[in-house]
Amino acid sequence: MKRKLSQKKGRKKTMRERYQPEGSRISSARNRELISSDEGLARAHQSGEILEARAIRCDADRNLIVDLGGRMGMIPRAEAAAGEDVRDIAIISQVGKFVCFKPIATQNGVPILSRRAAQEEAIAYFMRELMPGDVLPMRVTHLEPFGAFVDIGCGVPSLIGIENISISRISHPSDRFEVGQTGYAAVLSVERDKGRINLTHRELLGSWEQNAERFGVGETVAGVVRGVEDYGAFIELAPNLSGLTERREGLEEGDGVSVYIKSINPERMKIKLLVIERLDGKARMPLEYFITDGHIDRWRYSPDICDKKTIERVFDGSVGVYGM
Repeated sequence: MKRKLSQKKGRKKTMRERYQPEGSRISSARNRELISSDEGLARAHQSGEILEARAIRCDADRNLIVDLGGRMGMIPRAEAAAGEDVRDIAIISQVGKFVCFKPIATQNGVPILSRRAAQEEAIAYFMRELMPGDVLPMRVTHLEPFGAFVDIGCGVPSLIGIENISISRISHPSDRFEVGQTGYAAVLSVERDKGRINLTHRELLGSWEQNAERFGVGETVAGVVRGVEDYGAFIELAPNLSGLTERREGLEEGDGVSVYIKSINPERMKIKLLVIERLDGKARMPLEYFITDGHIDRWRYSPDICDKKTIERVFDGSVGVYGM
């Protein structure tokens, strides 16, 4: 039984690697070999392989022209993306970016390619196989005040709501992400009737204890102001860890600061800080992932000894909020 489960898990991983975010396979020797000749494209067509190239132009008919290593291929408008009523902007915005495709034909010596076919195959796989708690690679494609849109494979979009980006609160997803950034996310829910996958990100950035272990009382470290209240300012030490300092005039959200760590209290899940100096310009906290693959059934942020509150998430597809 263990062997069968291991084989199934290995096959799922292999299949998941087939549907990577766009740009993931562009530099592989296999991809370069197959896109460089008609024979290579014919082999890819026979085997059903998904390839990638850069879209360099969109003509007046909204056909995407891609660079196949010095010669051109075409993704017709109807083959540019999965779904009905695909808007022109969704096609135009691919110019200058890497796009995935499956070779489908040759017309007047020009390779005809289908991004839609690759996406439909990926969507079918995601709807069939993904479960809440599965960890996926992603690439950020677009930022809105309410969240970050990401590519979870073959250009298939999904959303990480701003409340699920990190434990430390942020005013806009751009505080944490930038377009083109790669990273990881976990499946929060799969709405199979709508063909939609919702994601979360904060669980992958470590628990309170994991983050707090990186700091010690008496140290002076860099942080980012994430909130200013009458009673003090919240300073982010890591994307999933903040401390509180007494109010200081002139501090604004997004400011970089140096802070002295006065105390760390896991029982109350509190860190007391003292601002030493306000640093020049706005600051961005780098991401550090504690989980990058596999599956999560349950995630707990709070330390076991914390008597203040319990913050955790159960990945059962129905719990969309944290237990308190």
